[in-house]
Amino acid sequence: MAGALVSGCAEERAGHAWDDAFALVRRRWRDVTAGSGFDPRAEPYRTRLAALGAAVARSHAGMAPTRRSLWPDLPFPSFTATPARLRAMARAYALPGTGVTGDPGFGAAVAAGIDHYRRHVYAEDADADGNWWTWRIGVPKALLDAAVLIGPCLTERQGAALRDAVDRFVPECLLDDYDGTSTGANRVDLCVVTLLRAVLGADPDKATLAVTALAPVFPYVREGDGFHRDGSFVQHTSVPYQGGYGAVLLSGLATMSAVLRGTPWEIADPRRQVVLDAVERSFAPFVYDGFCMDLVRGRGVGRRPYGDHEKGREIAASILLLGETASAAERARWQAVVKGWAVRETSVPMLRAAERADLGFHARLAAILDDDTIPAAGEPSGHRLFPMSARAVHRRPGWCAALSMASHRIGHYEHGNGENPRGWHTGSGMLYWWAEGHGDQYSDSFWPTVDPYRLPGTTVSTRRLPDGAGEAWGDTRPPGRWVGGAADGVYASVGQHLNGFESTLDAFKSWFFLDDAVVCLGAGITAEDGVPVETVVDNRRTDAVLTVDPEAGWAHLEGHAGYVLPGGGRLRTLREERVAGPTARRYVTLWLDHGVDPVSAGYAYLLLPGASRELTRARAADPGWVRVLANTTRQQAVRVPSLGITAANFWNDGAVAGLAASAPCAVLVRERGDGTAMLTVADPRCDLDELTLTWDRPTDGLLGGHPLLDDAVVGARLTLAFGRLADLDGGSVTVTVRLADR
Repeated sequence: MAGALVSGCAEERAGHAWDDAFALVRRRWRDVTAGSGFDPRAEPYRTRLAALGAAVARSHAGMAPTRRSLWPDLPFPSFTATPARLRAMARAYALPGTGVTGDPGFGAAVAAGIDHYRRHVYAEDADADGNWWTWRIGVPKALLDAAVLIGPCLTERQGAALRDAVDRFVPECLLDDYDGTSTGANRVDLCVVTLLRAVLGADPDKATLAVTALAPVFPYVREGDGFHRDGSFVQHTSVPYQGGYGAVLLSGLATMSAVLRGTPWEIADPRRQVVLDAVERSFAPFVYDGFCMDLVRGRGVGRRPYGDHEKGREIAASILLLGETASAAERARWQAVVKGWAVRETSVPMLRAAERADLGFHARLAAILDDDTIPAAGEPSGHRLFPMSARAVHRRPGWCAALSMASHRIGHYEHGNGENPRGWHTGSGMLYWWAEGHGDQYSDSFWPTVDPYRLPGTTVSTRRLPDGAGEAWGDTRPPGRWVGGAADGVYASVGQHLNGFESTLDAFKSWFFLDDAVVCLGAGITAEDGVPVETVVDNRRTDAVLTVDPEAGWAHLEGHAGYVLPGGGRLRTLREERVAGPTARRYVTLWLDHGVDPVSAGYAYLLLPGASRELTRARAADPGWVRVLANTTRQQAVRVPSLGITAANFWNDGAVAGLAASAPCAVLVRERGDGTAMLTVADPRCDLDELTLTWDRPTDGLLGGHPLLDDAVVGARLTLAFGRLADLDGGSVTVTVRLADR
């Protein structure tokens, strides 16, 4: 009898402990997701909270539940709008200063609305027609969020019925295997739903499952969905996605980390460090002055104007929240980075936009902006190459460029659910760039109005394509394997063996990223589609003055850039207004026409972002500034004497200008003023067991090697023998040597 009494007391104590733990999680969920850290009586919070209260009061007054709807203007199934309206009402109930804070009648109305939607749409016995995401993530996440926020206003019967419905559509077995639609961001979302389901039912086992099921998200991957060691993040197997699914993953992990800190379910997996490292390795490189570059946003690029700035804010908000559970050093660096973005974001000021969308983020951001001890980090200068996602980002003082390619790993583009149906050629070497004042160049209705056959930097067949051509969800991978390049952290030699999308087009494209220029080469441009093939030098959304000097081989777009054709060639131009529905935007397009069914055509031009007309003219008048050493289907190479740079993309084994490679590779040589040289090599095809590189330049010492450098012979000719470069997944190896007097 005594033993039974002791056992009963232990169970009672355990029950109280779980009650306390779940009470803490509920409070944290409210604080983290609804917003906290601000004085509701101070501006701008007082006004925003009052506005939220007025809006949800109207929603409350307009509730008219029938079998067909909860609100007359939102007929069922209303998978997005109705749950979102219920969640907004629940947040107003939980937040202070809304006029309905803690109002039991209002809370009961929210509970009744949740139950009504559950009975008529998200019922346990409903047929889960349509998109799986709706039933497993979208609807349950919003309904559970609202239910947790209103707490005891949801009766036990209502809560049990909602739990049963969620268990039907989100069974625990979805977290058994890491594949299909349960990877990356989708897995994190499923874990968030499972956590909310656990909180609603005070179920410690489900809470444990929500955390342990995150484990497969953390390790690096070598193919497919997840974080790659080079900083790439991929979802849908072949789509670079930091600015879409990646942002969702980061937000979900930041939220769960903050909510569960100090509870029995705190995320303690040491591999979580991969995600913390991803802040600076995977996300920050694609955020420029506060907006997230479109080349990692998949099919979401055209959803709404300024969507790139919205994604930048979402990433910034997640970084600040994640910083609360990171180390002090990481938190300090991240706060400085986000502060720098917010200070430089002028197109859509970050703090003002946060005020409209996320009061918790607004409070965190306002705090670091007001803290003079936190510096505003500047834009980093240098080059980041992401071979596993066929992307590159180049930053120099005053400008930034980014390159989008396709490969046997990465699709030309993604379309799905009717989105991005004309993004066909975004993987054909699209070269984005921004100089001062250009933060909205691709934001302000660019995607619906731009000519989809003339995306900047691309080489394309003008063969007409239907909307949504090719397989959906990014499964448009070409066979080309040589996609990537060599980067030493400052400069880069990048190339793409281009297989045209839905076309016979074949071409070799190279970009050499320098201090104030990108040197662009094309060779072997061949097609048999019966239509012209074009290389689009640029396509700017502007009505700026364009000056062209065909004799001297240059053009200048006022306030934007200069363009130089060192080998000559006729630059075609067009100024036009393009219209999509009620939206009209003006464009200036510059392109090279390779003719109908070209055979081994080529091009060479320089892009000078932000250059003045005088600099452009001077660069065109100085043919020795850059020397095109080769532009063929065997190799493309340049020499820039003022920078001491020789760079070559070897499509095959071969030699050019004193450099010789035993196999296809990318090489970047930088001779420095201190008598040393850096040689950077890479295996973009990811298939080399060995590579021998020779350089006809006297050297007398090896100053810095690499574990894959098997042998180095200095002297009148430098010989470097490398082992399995394939193991680096396209990554670069840099060797430093001491130069000898010639």
